Amino acid sequence: MLKRMLGIIGWIGTGVVFAAVAARFVHPAWERYSYWMAWVGLGCIVVYGLGQWRDVAQFFTRRQARLGTAAITSVLVALGILIAINYLAARENKRWDFTASRQYTLADQTQKLLSKLDSPLKMIVFAKEADFDRYKLMLPEYQYGSKQVSIEYVDPDRKPTVAKQYQIQTYGTIALAYKGRTERVVSDTEQDIANGIIKVVTGEQKKVYFTQGHGERDTAGSDRNGYSAIVSALGRDNYSVDKLVLAQQAEVPADASVVVIAGPRIDLLAPEVDRLRQYLQKGGKLLLLIDPPDKADSPPPSNLLALAHDWDITVNNDIVIDLSGIGQLFGASEAVPVAAPPYPPSPITEQFTLMTAFPLTRSVSPIAGGVNGRNAQPVIQTGASSWATDAARALASNKIEIKQESDRKGPITIAAAVSAPAGDQAPVTPAKIDRTDPKPKPETRLVVMGDSDFAANYALGIQGNKDLFMNVVSWLAQQENLISIRPREPEDRRLTMTAIQQRNLTWLALLIIPGFIVVSGVYGWWRRR
Repeated sequence: MLKRMLGIIGWIGTGVVFAAVAARFVHPAWERYSYWMAWVGLGCIVVYGLGQWRDVAQFFTRRQARLGTAAITSVLVALGILIAINYLAARENKRWDFTASRQYTLADQTQKLLSKLDSPLKMIVFAKEADFDRYKLMLPEYQYGSKQVSIEYVDPDRKPTVAKQYQIQTYGTIALAYKGRTERVVSDTEQDIANGIIKVVTGEQKKVYFTQGHGERDTAGSDRNGYSAIVSALGRDNYSVDKLVLAQQAEVPADASVVVIAGPRIDLLAPEVDRLRQYLQKGGKLLLLIDPPDKADSPPPSNLLALAHDWDITVNNDIVIDLSGIGQLFGASEAVPVAAPPYPPSPITEQFTLMTAFPLTRSVSPIAGGVNGRNAQPVIQTGASSWATDAARALASNKIEIKQESDRKGPITIAAAVSAPAGDQAPVTPAKIDRTDPKPKPETRLVVMGDSDFAANYALGIQGNKDLFMNVVSWLAQQENLISIRPREPEDRRLTMTAIQQRNLTWLALLIIPGFIVVSGVYGWWRRR
């Protein structure tokens, strides 16, 4: 009688389990009831199994049962290992990017931005549902970079109210929401997404002024000597750019985050330099890019040199040359010195691992002991095979000639930086600045470099030149979170061939290689005969 009742309980339990599974798929609203039905059914099956313990024990005394049990146990162990591996893999991110351009690895700047997030950043992808997979290839990397990042995928056709809320106009738009601010990116490239993150995180837009009127670089010039490319890069980092004619201003505009004097051909007037001194005294930020003289008898920019000297930096009347031969790797001469890591300790070049090159540069030197309580620090230095030779002699002879008794051997400093509290004379070196302070105190910051060509359109293709200029501006603007190596544009790796090359490749693939294989086969057959 008991055995019969247990059999009925076992069948009832099996039926209840199947009913629970069916209810879950047929009527999802009954999910709560199906959950408890499944537990009741499993309980009935367990009761039935306990009632049949004698039959079960007798079954396992057979040899086939033991072998079958061992096989089943092995399968269960293997499944357990696979489940454990998948469990750990779902919670740990480790990917290997073997692409030549590292297109599936976030750049240093992006990783740094994500690590500094102090509030949730929501990324909402507005695209057709069929296109979601394309975004899921790269976007999860942003979640792995910060626990503050969340990603949501929305089809505008299915959720038009959400699309209207974020003012979405086109498919493929990524909305970035942070601290009540919203930025829209119509692209899935890392460069555009990183720029969008910068804009939504920083909030306010910094303004960079480039002085004009003394032969400085043209910010709108798209020729090889112009600055249009670096201005575009500034825009991507959420800087606005404008021109400044100091002679027409009573003072430097109050909204100037950074003032850049890029390669003036003639010296600034004394009243203009006085306005710059007043600007620096109030906590201004200035970047001086002073090229070597064009001619042996060119007058020195005395007013700018005096301004740099007030801040513990001497701009030398020389030309730096590089005899290492590294510049020849990209078609440059000895007049293009190269700087490579490790760079001198400075927040501008912290973890900066790219090589930089400076076409026709002069040296700058921090003054020993400081000036007015200010102490400058070197930022960029050339290699040991470089020399600083007299500019007048080099320009007069129009050739490179080293005089060891008078010329200086490398390393040669070609860029220096100094900072001090606004309106104060106390010395503050760049390495001592507290970059963890969420609201940094106003500071005066000055960077002097002996070259402006390195940021011109034709020189930005040299590995780290663009990143170096952007890092200098970011440090001057007290936006240290932007100091890093930025995302690269996707590299075009298509193979372009001429008509003759295409024809030769066709003959190679269709005739020469198959013909060689046939001839080899015939020759082998003949030898065996």
